[in-house]
Amino acid sequence: MTPQSYLALADGTVFPGVSCGAACDLPGEAVFNTGMTGYQEIVSDPSYFGQIVTLSTAEVGNYGCNAEDMESRGLFLNGLVVQNLNPPSSWRSQESLAELMKRSSKPLLSHVDTRRLVLHLRDHGTQRAWFHADGTSLPCEEAIARARQWPGLDGLDCAAEVTSHAPYCWNDGGDLHVVVIDCGVKFNILRQLTAAGCRVSVVPASTPAAVIVAMRPDGVLLSNGPGDPDGVKGVIDCVRQLLGNIPLMGICLGHQILGLACGARTGRLPFGHHGCNHPVKNLLANTVEITSQNHNFAVLPESLPKELEVTHLNMNDGSIEGIRHRTLPAFSVQYHPEAAPGPFDARYLFGQFREMMAAHRKRS
Repeated sequence: MTPQSYLALADGTVFPGVSCGAACDLPGEAVFNTGMTGYQEIVSDPSYFGQIVTLSTAEVGNYGCNAEDMESRGLFLNGLVVQNLNPPSSWRSQESLAELMKRSSKPLLSHVDTRRLVLHLRDHGTQRAWFHADGTSLPCEEAIARARQWPGLDGLDCAAEVTSHAPYCWNDGGDLHVVVIDCGVKFNILRQLTAAGCRVSVVPASTPAAVIVAMRPDGVLLSNGPGDPDGVKGVIDCVRQLLGNIPLMGICLGHQILGLACGARTGRLPFGHHGCNHPVKNLLANTVEITSQNHNFAVLPESLPKELEVTHLNMNDGSIEGIRHRTLPAFSVQYHPEAAPGPFDARYLFGQFREMMAAHRKRS
């Protein structure tokens, strides 16, 4: 018997559930997140554009959702899969997770065996999938065929789908001016730059380098964002033109963009890093940081040019988590220092960026 609502993977595996969000029938890239909390931050992270996210934690929804905890202007993921969806019981809650998903026209599947689904993705890797929850009867075989026919996200400029439509000023205080290239920036990155004493301007990912230079920034932050870093050719070219002229800091996709701009290559991880418990070793300070991560691609170590130095390594799989240029004012990290799972393990990076900008201004 065909279930009414389910997630079908391209390898033929089907996971039935109960539809609790918007009525939708659409493809997506199936990934999993190992965070115990933070479901609203996850669904509002633009880096999940085009993906169907499974939460490994069993209980979801307990504290509801509110406007203050949004990480972007909306929801860009293609669907959410959970095990137990609970009603909110927090005084901060303004709406339930199901209500947020429905209002945002995003599907939500509950009562799924997420333990089996997460282990399947871990063992078989990220997969193309079909999310069936539109209330119609669709044979599982047809959904599997649709998942296999979907071309996926590789090679696409996904940042163009989530970036801001026009430049805007996040705050007008601070003595150092930072321009953020918005490839899908999370609001807490902007908050952390503000807390570091910076005046923050945000520009769309398509902004030319000449326009950014004309804004006379003390530094440029390359933001997080979704998809394949090879797809954001325009941003990579922009960074090549800025490199050496303005201090640069990259986060997540911004880290990969900096690597590509310097001549490195990137490649897919088997199932990506999605969660808030990833240990990273700081090679410069000989310390360990607990980090939040959300990416499917990584800078390939064998491709690093001699101009780049590895500063951080993932302690689970040895992948590169941080780089810096040996002679120019530029560095980046693969993880999310603004997400604070440590909670303050990586906050120093914003201070490091400020010091780099101040030193460059003094020399100029």
